[in-house]
Amino acid sequence: MSTGSTSDIQMVIITGMSGAGKTVAIQSLEDLGFFCVDNLPPTLLPKFLELMKESGNKMNKVALVMDLRSRDFFESLFTALDDLAERSWVTPQILFLDAKDATLVARYKETRRTHPLAPNGLPLEGIRLERELLEELKGRAQIIYDTSDLKPRELREKILQQFSSNKHQTFTVNVVSFGFKYGLPIDADLVFDVRFLPNPHYIDHMRPKTGLDEEVASYVLKWNETQKFLDKVTDLLAFMLPHYKREGKSQLVIAIGCTGGQHRSVALAEYIAKHFSEDYKTHVSHRDMEKRKEKHS
Repeated sequence: MSTGSTSDIQMVIITGMSGAGKTVAIQSLEDLGFFCVDNLPPTLLPKFLELMKESGNKMNKVALVMDLRSRDFFESLFTALDDLAERSWVTPQILFLDAKDATLVARYKETRRTHPLAPNGLPLEGIRLERELLEELKGRAQIIYDTSDLKPRELREKILQQFSSNKHQTFTVNVVSFGFKYGLPIDADLVFDVRFLPNPHYIDHMRPKTGLDEEVASYVLKWNETQKFLDKVTDLLAFMLPHYKREGKSQLVIAIGCTGGQHRSVALAEYIAKHFSEDYKTHVSHRDMEKRKEKHS
């Protein structure tokens, strides 16, 4: 269950259109205490990750600019991103900076620089080619800023607000039990129906109790079908949770439902929350557990 002693590392990969503000972005992150590397070739990312891990807590916030100045960019970048996805101790985010073609052309004219993809041609030719090449990468980005109408100071303020440490949210797994007879939780991201499992409601002395009672929980958990369900659902969640976290979600709501939300769903919600509590901040709640008592009071 544990991912090891290395603390979770926040990594921001800055990329996007040439002239859209990557220099302002990396300078802003450097001011926030990020360890910054400009123009890191994607082929060096695995080695850089090893150095990060060996540094312990000395490099827990890292920002990398990766753009088309690296000629092997598209041959190795997606391989590097897939490699990142396999490492549970690092939380990468892609910040993609974009701007309208007319804005980028004007910026190149102001600086009298040539576009890296059109060193001997018109800037617009390079811009259009770059936009086409970056289309898939933009689709992977968690954060996209259009800087067409932003002054450098305004872009800096957006980045400081986005990545300031007191704004960085911890990923939380919320597990909620509920009863289908009272409707689905409207905020659920994932819903699992456990009405196929044996129901303690039909055992007279268990009927007034809940899944928090040890006797009821033991009854729910003792069946082979329950154990098979838990093996499969915890394996599925173990695969999904890191990807939700890397996608930038601050929380995930997992809803476990039975008929009345009193017995089976409660016991299983408690089990699942406890199962993942070592690796994630977890919270468990029982929406409908007391509904039957309220109805009869």
